[in-house]
Amino acid sequence: MPRWFLLDTHILVRWVSEARRLTKEQARVLENAVIRGDPVGISAMTLLELAALSCAGKLRGSIESLFARVSTDPMFVLLPITVEIATEVATMGGALSDPADRAIVATARVHRLRLITSDQRIIQSRLVSVVD
Repeated sequence: MPRWFLLDTHILVRWVSEARRLTKEQARVLENAVIRGDPVGISAMTLLELAALSCAGKLRGSIESLFARVSTDPMFVLLPITVEIATEVATMGGALSDPADRAIVATARVHRLRLITSDQRIIQSRLVSVVD
């Protein structure tokens, strides 16, 4: 299993703009990834969620600067939504109703990554290994 992780959307936002809102375990895992130079995965669905948050005025800071950081920082690896991930979404059952959550969880499952999240619905679903 890879040592790297997938970030849920809110974790990416917290990490780059409000790191104090991360749990101690989330902060520790991310600090260790930085120290080791391990990549951190970001689902393509996260970019769409960020864009929607920006349009709704619910994102602090500039979407352009956040996207610039994600696209230029070599630590971040953008993981596209593939046929395999869409198939995984279709086979997960009804444990998660939010399509974005389903896509992010499926991305973690397909790539065998632990998901860093604080989303209780995802944690309680036990569909994926999490750092909470």
